[in-house]
Amino acid sequence: MNAKTHINLLIQASVIWLLFWLGGLPDYYQQYPPVLVGVACTLLSVVFSLFALAILLRSKPQHRMSKALWLSFYYSVPLAVYDIAYCAVYLGLGAGYLVSHWYLTVFYVSIWLTFVPTAYLLSRGAPTRA
Repeated sequence: MNAKTHINLLIQASVIWLLFWLGGLPDYYQQYPPVLVGVACTLLSVVFSLFALAILLRSKPQHRMSKALWLSFYYSVPLAVYDIAYCAVYLGLGAGYLVSHWYLTVFYVSIWLTFVPTAYLLSRGAPTRA
């Protein structure tokens, strides 16, 4: 990927974080019952899985794993940094936010567990588009 693509992915991740932050106001989703947040996380995981499949199927087979790794990075690391800045520092929660805001923590890992295995499975003989 070229520098422009990296910048675009960082901007996209930043906008996504901002939209989720705005959607979580006033208390960054703490105002909702945990069961509802869990259901929302499950549905969001399905959306991410379908997104990963759609994006990676459109990629050349030799680029899928690289793309999966970069997408995993940009959809987790910048968001984690923003969450640390907001939750740990601004709200003063420290590392405790990783537990109190478990629904954020889950996605730091699940993105990697979605994109990378999807790329791997597609490289093992799933349909390709050149």
